[in-house]
Amino acid sequence: MAGHLIRPLPRPQAGRVLFCLSFCGGATAPFRPWADSLPEDTELALYCYPGREIRYGEPFARTWQQLLDGALAALRTLAGRRVVLCGHSMGAWVAFDLAVRARLTGLAEPDAVVVSAAHAPAALSRHTDVPPHPRNTDGELLDWMLTMGQLSEAVRGEPELLRMAVEVLRADLVVADTYRFRDGDRVDAPLQLLYGEQDDLTEADLAGWSGLTTGPFEATRLEGGHFYTPALWRRLPEHMAVFRPGAPDGTPPPDQAAPTSRTSLRRIARSMDARVSPLPNRTSHQ
Repeated sequence: MAGHLIRPLPRPQAGRVLFCLSFCGGATAPFRPWADSLPEDTELALYCYPGREIRYGEPFARTWQQLLDGALAALRTLAGRRVVLCGHSMGAWVAFDLAVRARLTGLAEPDAVVVSAAHAPAALSRHTDVPPHPRNTDGELLDWMLTMGQLSEAVRGEPELLRMAVEVLRADLVVADTYRFRDGDRVDAPLQLLYGEQDDLTEADLAGWSGLTTGPFEATRLEGGHFYTPALWRRLPEHMAVFRPGAPDGTPPPDQAAPTSRTSLRRIARSMDARVSPLPNRTSHQ
């Protein structure tokens, strides 16, 4: 399978690809329903991290560099096609860093970068001791996954599957722990942040993300928590600005123009209805 990409609904003639990157402990399965919500000119391509699904026999990535090298190799297989990069939670940092590194290696700028349910990269040092993290016990990680709804009901009664789920989550947390945001990293592509109204992102996160693009920035608050609601999750691409009618390059039409990174956070929060207050005793998400 070229580039370790899974295409739930192959559209080889589509001129654009939504390239998705998963959360800590995740795989491609939760993203596969998105294929039904994309316009016909867009194909869904899901990058499979090592150590799971079609790559179950491979060792996990050990460092952020290893993870990015694999994702960058997969992205190169799409050369000649327009790409939208999208990641959820840890995958949001992967998507952003991938866009930065792709430009440095001569690949075309993506049509857009969509980051979902993730703290701004520059602020990650403030969340290193908040669960989930690699220093948690297996039991603590399992409790976190059950609380967050990251495990299906079918898995909950299977001890061996639960053990494997914790193993994958811990491996990804180890990798995420090695990510270091570099001052000066920016993208030129439109950048959109999606986040749940019950998640723990703050205005500082909105401000942090807004400064990471020289192009348009949009923050979109949605119903639910870290994974939104089940119905919303299944059709999440419908909330991505790049797929709005009249905005083929990811730039909203004039009457829906999103604030740019140079717009103040107060204006962003007001115009996008994106204001959110910090919630006490909430967990950080990877």
